[in-house]
Amino acid sequence: MSSKVTEKPAPQSQILQCNAADILFERSAGSEEEICVIDPASQTYEAIERASSILKKDRRPVVIPTETVYGLAAAATDSFATEKIFTTKGRPADNPLIVHVSSRSMLSSLLPPSYSIPSSYERLMRAFWPGPLTLLFPADPSKIPSIVTAGQKTVAIRMPSHPVARALIAFSQTPLAAPSANSSGRPSPTKAEHVWDDLGKSGNVPLILDGGSCDVGLESTVADGISAEDGSIRVLRPGGVTVEDMKAALSQGLAPGETPVK
Repeated sequence: MSSKVTEKPAPQSQILQCNAADILFERSAGSEEEICVIDPASQTYEAIERASSILKKDRRPVVIPTETVYGLAAAATDSFATEKIFTTKGRPADNPLIVHVSSRSMLSSLLPPSYSIPSSYERLMRAFWPGPLTLLFPADPSKIPSIVTAGQKTVAIRMPSHPVARALIAFSQTPLAAPSANSSGRPSPTKAEHVWDDLGKSGNVPLILDGGSCDVGLESTVADGISAEDGSIRVLRPGGVTVEDMKAALSQGLAPGETPVK
């Protein structure tokens, strides 16, 4: 008599709802840094706490909402964790990742100690951070592993404006590398259900934070202001911040005839 073997169903991703109204960023007295406050009695707090645990203890990627598209996020300073982004997505290893931070102090902690942020970047960050603008900075291999930068001398960094993404980064005190949360070759997801259909049903990711539809629905603009000898800004990828908006922000304080963006 033969026994019938019952196959266990593949585990599926968990989806947890997050409400931006449960999150507040407020400036502390005497400081330019904003402090993240999450309602401790809310479902959002529980979801972010769970996501932080997966990121730091399990060292696995989770899916987060941003203002651009949903991202597949892992600790940017952990090569073991970020490698799982590539295997989950089927992403080529020569394609660098964007690092997401929650504050200027977190940005500074990732940069070489001798590096001074140029005035052009200061103007852009004042105008568009937090928001859909990614800037290239010198990479410090002792802080950001080469798998994130694809071995390049620069690292792409931005500060997301979506409260859930920024709150998770602040809560976990961990910068997150986060490309779009889709299998390579598929459209970038702007809703949690898009991620579920692609990566969630098969259990490729343990957790999806559902923060609603993405406001921008377009990847961030990527700009390079450190490669040109004259310090001019070159747009490497158009996105959520237009060239015209960048020129307007950069033109403040420039002499007539100078071209801040190429």
